[in-house]
Amino acid sequence: MPLGTVDRTPPPFFKQGTPALTKLLVLSALAILLMVVDTRLRWAAPLRAAIATVLYPVQWLTLQPVRGVQWLADHFASLQAAQRDAREAREQLAQLAQRAGLVEHLAHENRELRRLLGLRERVAPAGFGAEILYALPDPYTPSVVIDRGALAGVQEGSAVMDGFGVLGQATRVYPATSEVTLIVHKRLAVPVLNTRTGERYLAYGNGDRDDPALSLRFVPLQTATRAGDALVTSGIDGLYPPGLPVGTVRAVSTEGEEGFARVDVEPAARTRDALHVLVLPPALRETPRAEVAR
Repeated sequence: MPLGTVDRTPPPFFKQGTPALTKLLVLSALAILLMVVDTRLRWAAPLRAAIATVLYPVQWLTLQPVRGVQWLADHFASLQAAQRDAREAREQLAQLAQRAGLVEHLAHENRELRRLLGLRERVAPAGFGAEILYALPDPYTPSVVIDRGALAGVQEGSAVMDGFGVLGQATRVYPATSEVTLIVHKRLAVPVLNTRTGERYLAYGNGDRDDPALSLRFVPLQTATRAGDALVTSGIDGLYPPGLPVGTVRAVSTEGEEGFARVDVEPAARTRDALHVLVLPPALRETPRAEVAR
């Protein structure tokens, strides 16, 4: 075969077109150009809308099995939660029924003893409801504002409680609103009574709205107070009516300051989550309100 007739071109396997780096640079520049044009002119918005419209039925069908599994899981979880809540509610109802019978028996005995001793009957103060409007932004004074004021009968020093316990007291009263200093204020003292031992102390707050806590001051090291004891208002200050829940003793330590025990108390009121409150007039009408340092 003549040499001139031999094909000297490389086989296709060894053929090389445009270098890969060049393709990368060109395509990257094109992508950046398209993104800039789309950002400026919004030319791809109708295209994306059309594609999304076409793909929506496919997406909907694809998500149905996932949504079905989620619905079944939520259904069974809700059913279990409802059954658990119903069981706990029945247990609490039984406990409350037993406690109500005991309270009624003790109240009857108390009335009989007061009648025998010639003591006057205690009159429960008449309160009225109010709603918390907002919390004051002052981080050093944990306070909230309620929608009742002097026109509704709020007085300076009126005790304020939520559905769980003492929330604080009204310290500034305006015609239509009132400022309520929360029980966790550092300078607000609440006389409390230990319902188990009968000991009386002063409860002070830690001043922290986010992590509310109380502590008892001037508690002797030989105190009979222990964790789990319930504390209620003693009523000796003339502001808080006696018997209102204040908190539960969380821990008792003998490593307090100045020779006193340290008693940490968990507040009964929901100082962060309360929405509706009950305002009670001061136990003694002429008692001046407690001054709170601001």
